[in-house]
Amino acid sequence: MITFNYETEFALKEEKSSEIWIEKVATKKGFEVGEINYIFCDDAYLHKLNVEFLQHDTLTDIISFDNSLGKLLNGDIFISVERVGDNAKDFKVSFEEELHRVMIHGVLHYMGLKDKTDDEKLAMRNAENEALLILTN
Repeated sequence: MITFNYETEFALKEEKSSEIWIEKVATKKGFEVGEINYIFCDDAYLHKLNVEFLQHDTLTDIISFDNSLGKLLNGDIFISVERVGDNAKDFKVSFEEELHRVMIHGVLHYMGLKDKTDDEKLAMRNAENEALLILTN
């Protein structure tokens, strides 16, 4: 089950279609969705978590806490909608496209993808793009 929670004025436009999309991506990669909680927040909220739990004193667009068990995906994904908006402008894409990229990014981490090295970042970007194609089809 996927739940969407809001710590800001933002609200996802189509929760059900997002849930179906995420489940399709998971299934296609051989995983099952357990309990995934999305928490949409602002920069200050996410910065506080970043400092408290990861000891990173920086702004970020997403923090995911992975509680997956084998092929069963579970966890909490915190997303700063402020950061997503700024990144969308920087990358010259729509807010919705960047939001979906970030949303699936957290789930891909649960599936074992990393993004520390250049090769890992390329693999993550390719997986994000593949997932975005599923969304648009």
